[in-house]
Amino acid sequence: MKRPTTTKGAAVPVIDAHQHVWDLAVRDQGWLTGPELAPLRRDFTMDELRPQAATAGVDATVLVQTICVPEETPEFLALAAADPLVAGVVGWTDLTSPAVADALAELRELPGGERLVGIRHQVQGEADPEWLLRPKVDRGLAAVAQAGLVYDLVLRPEQLSAAVEAARSRPELTFVLDHLGAPPIRPRTPDSWAADLRALAGLPNTVAKLSGLVTQADWHAWDIADLRSCVSVALEAFGPQRLMFGSDWPVCTLAADYTQVVATTSELLADLSADERREVLSGTAARVYGL
Repeated sequence: MKRPTTTKGAAVPVIDAHQHVWDLAVRDQGWLTGPELAPLRRDFTMDELRPQAATAGVDATVLVQTICVPEETPEFLALAAADPLVAGVVGWTDLTSPAVADALAELRELPGGERLVGIRHQVQGEADPEWLLRPKVDRGLAAVAQAGLVYDLVLRPEQLSAAVEAARSRPELTFVLDHLGAPPIRPRTPDSWAADLRALAGLPNTVAKLSGLVTQADWHAWDIADLRSCVSVALEAFGPQRLMFGSDWPVCTLAADYTQVVATTSELLADLSADERREVLSGTAARVYGL
Protein backbone atom coordinates (compact mmCIF):
# COMPACT_ATOMS: atom_id res chain seq x y z
CA MET A 1 0.00 0.00 0.00
CA LYS A 2 1.22 3.53 -0.77
CA ARG A 3 1.52 6.06 2.01
CA PRO A 4 -1.35 8.62 2.02
CA THR A 5 -0.39 11.76 0.12
CA THR A 6 -1.43 15.37 -0.21
CA THR A 7 -2.88 16.74 -3.44
CA LYS A 8 0.67 17.65 -4.45
CA GLY A 9 1.84 14.07 -3.96
CA ALA A 10 3.89 14.68 -0.82
CA ALA A 11 3.79 11.94 1.81
CA VAL A 12 1.57 12.61 4.83
CA PRO A 13 2.93 11.48 8.23
CA VAL A 14 0.66 8.89 9.84
CA ILE A 15 0.25 8.18 13.55
CA ASP A 16 -1.92 5.24 14.51
CA ALA A 17 -3.39 6.61 17.73
CA HIS A 18 -5.04 3.37 18.83
CA GLN A 19 -3.52 -0.12 18.79
CA HIS A 20 -3.26 -3.02 21.22
CA VAL A 21 -1.08 -6.04 21.94
CA TRP A 22 -1.53 -9.01 24.25
CA ASP A 23 0.21 -12.23 25.22
CA LEU A 24 -2.22 -14.84 26.51
CA ALA A 25 0.62 -16.73 28.21
CA VAL A 26 1.22 -13.66 30.37
CA ARG A 27 -2.42 -12.70 31.01
CA ASP A 28 -5.84 -13.82 29.90
CA GLN A 29 -8.04 -11.36 28.06
CA GLY A 30 -11.31 -12.10 29.80
CA TRP A 31 -13.38 -10.15 27.28
CA LEU A 32 -12.47 -12.57 24.48
CA THR A 33 -15.52 -14.77 24.83
CA GLY A 34 -17.93 -16.34 22.34
CA PRO A 35 -17.35 -17.80 18.88
CA GLU A 36 -17.34 -14.42 17.10
CA LEU A 37 -14.16 -13.36 18.89
CA ALA A 38 -12.34 -16.68 18.40
CA PRO A 39 -9.95 -15.15 15.78
CA LEU A 40 -8.62 -12.83 18.50
CA ARG A 41 -7.87 -15.60 20.99
CA ARG A 42 -4.15 -15.76 20.21
CA ASP A 43 -1.12 -13.59 20.89
CA PHE A 44 -0.73 -10.28 19.05
CA THR A 45 2.67 -8.61 19.29
CA MET A 46 4.56 -5.60 17.99
CA ASP A 47 6.66 -7.98 15.90
CA GLU A 48 3.49 -8.85 13.98
CA LEU A 49 2.30 -5.25 13.69
CA ARG A 50 5.60 -3.63 12.73
CA PRO A 51 5.85 -4.86 9.11
CA GLN A 52 2.16 -4.11 8.53
CA ALA A 53 2.62 -0.58 9.83
CA ALA A 54 5.62 -0.11 7.54
CA THR A 55 3.65 -1.33 4.53
CA ALA A 56 0.78 1.03 5.39
CA GLY A 57 3.11 4.02 5.81
CA VAL A 58 2.49 4.39 9.54
CA ASP A 59 5.28 6.24 11.34
CA ALA A 60 4.29 5.81 15.00
CA THR A 61 1.58 4.34 17.20
CA VAL A 62 -0.12 4.84 20.55
CA LEU A 63 -0.43 1.60 22.52
CA VAL A 64 -3.71 1.47 24.46
CA GLN A 65 -4.61 -0.62 27.51
CA THR A 66 -6.81 -3.68 27.10
CA ILE A 67 -7.85 -4.77 30.59
CA CYS A 68 -8.14 -3.08 33.96
CA VAL A 69 -5.24 -4.56 35.92
CA PRO A 70 -2.28 -2.66 37.38
CA GLU A 71 0.37 -4.97 35.91
CA GLU A 72 -0.35 -4.19 32.25
CA THR A 73 0.65 -0.53 32.15
CA PRO A 74 4.25 -1.04 33.41
CA GLU A 75 4.63 -3.79 30.80
CA PHE A 76 3.41 -1.47 28.06
CA LEU A 77 5.73 1.32 29.19
CA ALA A 78 8.70 -1.05 29.08
CA LEU A 79 7.63 -2.18 25.61
CA ALA A 80 7.42 1.45 24.45
CA ALA A 81 10.87 2.17 25.84
CA ALA A 82 12.27 -0.65 23.71
CA ASP A 83 10.26 -0.12 20.52
CA PRO A 84 10.66 3.11 18.52
CA LEU A 85 7.34 2.54 16.74
CA VAL A 86 5.42 3.09 20.00
CA ALA A 87 5.42 6.82 20.64
CA GLY A 88 2.96 6.81 23.55
CA VAL A 89 1.01 4.62 25.96
CA VAL A 90 -2.55 5.07 27.21
CA GLY A 91 -2.52 2.99 30.37
CA TRP A 92 -4.78 2.14 33.29
CA THR A 93 -4.86 2.91 36.96
CA ASP A 94 -7.70 2.74 39.47
CA LEU A 95 -9.35 6.15 39.25
CA THR A 96 -11.39 5.46 42.37
CA SER A 97 -8.34 4.86 44.56
CA PRO A 98 -7.47 7.56 47.12
CA ALA A 99 -3.85 7.05 46.03
CA VAL A 100 -4.44 7.64 42.32
CA ALA A 101 -2.08 10.62 42.17
CA ASP A 102 0.73 8.59 43.75
CA ALA A 103 0.04 5.69 41.35
CA LEU A 104 0.37 8.01 38.35
CA ALA A 105 3.61 9.46 39.70
CA GLU A 106 5.00 5.95 40.20
CA LEU A 107 4.15 4.99 36.62
CA ARG A 108 6.03 8.05 35.40
CA GLU A 109 9.15 6.87 37.25
CA LEU A 110 9.19 3.44 35.59
CA PRO A 111 11.25 2.54 32.50
CA GLY A 112 9.35 4.11 29.61
CA GLY A 113 7.35 6.27 32.01
CA GLU A 114 7.96 9.36 29.92
CA ARG A 115 5.82 7.73 27.21
CA LEU A 116 2.73 7.58 29.39
CA VAL A 117 0.35 9.99 27.66
CA GLY A 118 -3.09 9.05 28.94
CA ILE A 119 -5.29 6.86 31.11
CA ARG A 120 -8.30 4.75 30.14
CA HIS A 121 -10.85 2.61 31.96
CA GLN A 122 -13.31 0.18 30.36
CA VAL A 123 -16.32 2.38 31.07
CA GLN A 124 -18.24 0.37 28.47
CA GLY A 125 -18.13 -2.56 30.88
CA GLU A 126 -19.65 -0.62 33.78
CA ALA A 127 -23.34 -1.32 34.33
CA ASP A 128 -23.91 2.18 35.72
CA PRO A 129 -24.48 4.55 32.75
CA GLU A 130 -23.33 7.42 34.98
CA TRP A 131 -20.15 5.77 36.29
CA LEU A 132 -18.09 8.72 35.05
CA LEU A 133 -20.06 11.07 37.27
CA ARG A 134 -19.33 9.26 40.55
CA PRO A 135 -17.45 11.51 43.01
CA LYS A 136 -14.56 9.05 43.38
CA VAL A 137 -14.15 8.87 39.60
CA ASP A 138 -14.24 12.65 39.31
CA ARG A 139 -11.47 12.87 41.91
CA GLY A 140 -9.44 10.44 39.81
CA LEU A 141 -10.03 12.48 36.67
CA ALA A 142 -8.76 15.55 38.49
CA ALA A 143 -5.56 13.64 39.31
CA VAL A 144 -5.14 12.64 35.65
CA ALA A 145 -5.39 16.30 34.66
CA GLN A 146 -2.96 17.34 37.39
CA ALA A 147 -0.46 14.79 36.08
CA GLY A 148 -0.62 16.39 32.62
CA LEU A 149 -2.24 13.34 31.01
CA VAL A 150 -5.35 12.98 28.89
CA TYR A 151 -8.28 10.64 29.48
CA ASP A 152 -9.46 8.18 26.83
CA LEU A 153 -13.18 7.34 26.82
CA VAL A 154 -14.32 3.90 25.67
CA LEU A 155 -18.10 3.89 25.95
CA ARG A 156 -21.41 2.45 24.93
CA PRO A 157 -23.50 5.04 23.06
CA GLU A 158 -25.91 5.38 25.97
CA GLN A 159 -23.00 6.51 28.17
CA LEU A 160 -22.13 9.48 25.95
CA SER A 161 -24.40 11.88 27.81
CA ALA A 162 -22.55 11.17 31.07
CA ALA A 163 -19.26 11.77 29.25
CA VAL A 164 -20.55 15.19 28.23
CA GLU A 165 -21.23 16.05 31.86
CA ALA A 166 -17.85 14.71 33.00
CA ALA A 167 -15.98 16.72 30.37
CA ARG A 168 -17.97 19.84 31.20
CA SER A 169 -17.11 19.51 34.88
CA ARG A 170 -13.37 19.02 34.18
CA PRO A 171 -12.42 21.69 31.61
CA GLU A 172 -8.76 21.34 32.57
CA LEU A 173 -8.69 17.73 31.33
CA THR A 174 -8.66 16.67 27.67
CA PHE A 175 -11.07 13.81 26.95
CA VAL A 176 -10.39 11.59 23.91
CA LEU A 177 -13.42 9.67 22.66
CA ASP A 178 -12.40 6.27 21.31
CA HIS A 179 -14.16 4.75 18.29
CA LEU A 180 -16.46 7.80 17.93
CA GLY A 181 -18.46 6.46 20.86
CA ALA A 182 -19.54 3.27 18.99
CA PRO A 183 -21.96 4.74 16.41
CA PRO A 184 -24.91 2.56 15.33
CA ILE A 185 -23.54 1.34 12.00
CA ARG A 186 -24.75 -2.22 12.60
CA PRO A 187 -27.69 -2.41 12.84
CA ARG A 188 -28.91 0.92 11.48
CA THR A 189 -31.25 1.92 14.28
CA PRO A 190 -32.27 5.45 15.27
CA ASP A 191 -30.71 6.59 18.53
CA SER A 192 -29.26 9.66 20.21
CA TRP A 193 -25.64 9.01 19.16
CA ALA A 194 -25.31 11.94 16.73
CA ALA A 195 -26.89 14.45 19.12
CA ASP A 196 -24.74 13.26 22.03
CA LEU A 197 -21.60 13.32 19.88
CA ARG A 198 -22.31 16.90 18.85
CA ALA A 199 -22.89 17.81 22.51
CA LEU A 200 -19.50 16.36 23.43
CA ALA A 201 -17.82 18.11 20.52
CA GLY A 202 -19.34 21.37 21.74
CA LEU A 203 -16.86 21.29 24.63
CA PRO A 204 -13.39 22.59 23.71
CA ASN A 205 -11.57 20.00 25.87
CA THR A 206 -12.72 17.03 23.76
CA VAL A 207 -11.35 15.22 20.72
CA ALA A 208 -12.31 11.94 19.06
CA LYS A 209 -10.76 9.00 17.24
CA LEU A 210 -11.75 7.68 13.84
CA SER A 211 -11.13 4.16 15.07
CA GLY A 212 -12.99 0.90 15.55
CA LEU A 213 -15.54 1.73 12.85
CA VAL A 214 -15.16 -1.38 10.68
CA THR A 215 -16.11 -3.56 13.64
CA GLN A 216 -19.19 -1.43 14.28
CA ALA A 217 -20.31 -2.33 10.74
CA ASP A 218 -21.15 -5.76 9.36
CA TRP A 219 -17.82 -7.57 9.72
CA HIS A 220 -18.27 -9.64 6.58
CA ALA A 221 -20.18 -7.29 4.27
CA TRP A 222 -19.24 -3.69 5.11
CA ASP A 223 -18.16 -1.15 2.55
CA ILE A 224 -16.89 2.40 2.81
CA ALA A 225 -20.34 3.85 2.24
CA ASP A 226 -21.45 2.28 5.54
CA LEU A 227 -18.91 4.42 7.40
CA ARG A 228 -19.35 7.74 5.61
CA SER A 229 -22.37 9.03 7.48
CA CYS A 230 -20.87 8.72 10.96
CA VAL A 231 -17.51 10.08 9.78
CA SER A 232 -19.32 13.04 8.21
CA VAL A 233 -21.08 13.75 11.51
CA ALA A 234 -17.74 13.59 13.33
CA LEU A 235 -15.98 15.88 10.86
CA GLU A 236 -18.80 18.41 11.11
CA ALA A 237 -18.88 18.24 14.90
CA PHE A 238 -15.18 18.15 15.81
CA GLY A 239 -13.42 19.36 12.67
CA PRO A 240 -10.15 17.80 11.45
CA GLN A 241 -8.11 19.58 14.15
CA ARG A 242 -9.90 17.54 16.84
CA LEU A 243 -10.04 14.15 15.13
CA MET A 244 -7.31 11.51 14.98
CA PHE A 245 -6.88 8.22 13.17
CA GLY A 246 -6.63 4.92 15.02
CA SER A 247 -6.60 1.39 13.64
CA ASP A 248 -7.87 -0.49 16.71
CA TRP A 249 -5.53 -3.31 15.68
CA PRO A 250 -5.86 -6.24 16.22
CA VAL A 251 -9.60 -5.94 17.00
CA CYS A 252 -10.07 -4.47 13.51
CA THR A 253 -8.93 -7.77 11.98
CA LEU A 254 -12.38 -9.18 12.68
CA ALA A 255 -13.53 -7.05 9.74
CA ALA A 256 -10.44 -5.77 7.88
CA ASP A 257 -6.68 -6.12 7.82
CA TYR A 258 -4.37 -3.31 8.90
CA THR A 259 -3.65 -1.89 5.46
CA GLN A 260 -7.37 -1.94 4.62
CA VAL A 261 -8.14 0.15 7.69
CA VAL A 262 -5.47 2.73 6.82
CA ALA A 263 -6.57 2.85 3.19
CA THR A 264 -10.24 3.15 4.12
CA THR A 265 -9.52 6.05 6.46
CA SER A 266 -7.48 7.79 3.78
CA GLU A 267 -10.37 7.39 1.33
CA LEU A 268 -12.87 8.73 3.87
CA LEU A 269 -10.69 11.85 4.19
CA ALA A 270 -10.14 12.31 0.44
CA ASP A 271 -12.37 15.40 0.18
CA LEU A 272 -10.43 17.28 2.85
CA SER A 273 -7.59 19.67 2.12
CA ALA A 274 -4.02 18.44 2.47
CA ASP A 275 -3.62 20.29 5.78
CA GLU A 276 -6.87 18.85 7.12
CA ARG A 277 -5.87 15.29 6.21
CA ARG A 278 -2.53 15.81 7.91
CA GLU A 279 -4.32 16.88 11.08
CA VAL A 280 -6.45 13.72 11.23
CA LEU A 281 -3.65 11.37 10.22
CA SER A 282 -1.00 12.72 12.58
CA GLY A 283 -1.31 16.32 13.73
CA THR A 284 -4.10 15.93 16.26
CA ALA A 285 -2.57 12.85 17.89
CA ALA A 286 0.87 14.45 18.09
CA ARG A 287 -0.55 17.58 19.66
CA VAL A 288 -3.08 16.02 22.07
CA TYR A 289 -0.82 13.24 23.30
CA GLY A 290 2.34 15.34 23.21
CA LEU A 291 4.18 12.85 21.02
